[in-house]
Amino acid sequence: MSHILDVPGLKVGHATDRERRTGVSTAVFDTPAVAAVAIHGGAPGTRETDALDPSRLSPGVDAICLTGGSAFGLAAADGVMLALAARGRGFPVREHRVPIVPAAVVFDLSGERPDFRVLGEASVEAAFGPPDRTLGTIGAGTNATTATLKGGFGSASETVGAATVGAMVVVNALGSTVALNGPWFRAAPFEVDGEFGGLPPAPASADFSGATTKAGEVLRSNTTIALVATDAALTGSEAQRLAVAAHDGLALAIWPAHTVMDGDTVFAASTGRAPAPASLTEAMALHAAAARCLARAVARGVYAATPHPADRMPTWHQRFG
Repeated sequence: MSHILDVPGLKVGHATDRERRTGVSTAVFDTPAVAAVAIHGGAPGTRETDALDPSRLSPGVDAICLTGGSAFGLAAADGVMLALAARGRGFPVREHRVPIVPAAVVFDLSGERPDFRVLGEASVEAAFGPPDRTLGTIGAGTNATTATLKGGFGSASETVGAATVGAMVVVNALGSTVALNGPWFRAAPFEVDGEFGGLPPAPASADFSGATTKAGEVLRSNTTIALVATDAALTGSEAQRLAVAAHDGLALAIWPAHTVMDGDTVFAASTGRAPAPASLTEAMALHAAAARCLARAVARGVYAATPHPADRMPTWHQRFG
């Protein structure tokens, strides 16, 4: 199954609190990765993103943490740091190791808050366990929603020449991922091997032009956060441009996206296991692949969601069969 785990040089682990309906999803790099970020939403919740500016001194990142819990969830990065330091990872400072762990959150609070530091630690332990390609209601996607359907954790990958590109995303958008009047995904033109239902082409009556959003008490429960990773060797500036380009994937899969009520944040990372793009043409092909992968990952996260009795939104399968 197509997944960000197809990118050489990284692992992914989830920690899921099903009782409190939240969780953490963490990508751990085998060696420090070149990373960057692009924040195009109006209400982000992040940590260590200033350190990813290409003009800043950075030893590379050890992990990137995507978490639920709104601002409280940023504590998950503490747990990720502790777990990685215990494994000898991190930038050496005298007798200490300081792992570099940028993080972003979605707002999914619906009851008692868990200890996000504990969930962060558990996500790292899971990353070093058997590879887990589960999509949907897992990790940081456990209680995610969109305007009309339950959201979730999604992932996808593809190859571009000698390089691999992969995306992982937590879909908790203000907007919608499907037509207003049916099951057809906005990302359908990019679907591979029926990965989100293999539906026939949308009919002319499919309404993709209208906008619907969350309303009332859930208006503030938004944000889509993602990581796009590649093994192509990139500089910090090139990774930052990859993150910007990848945001196109959100716009292709969600409408509206990047609103003032979303905190849409996309990290980009390079593990450097494959050659760098040899030309601008190859670089642009990498950018296009990042956007495609992220669009597919969004649809897959929604398609794979499973129900919970306390859900505010139906899953895709509950609504459309």
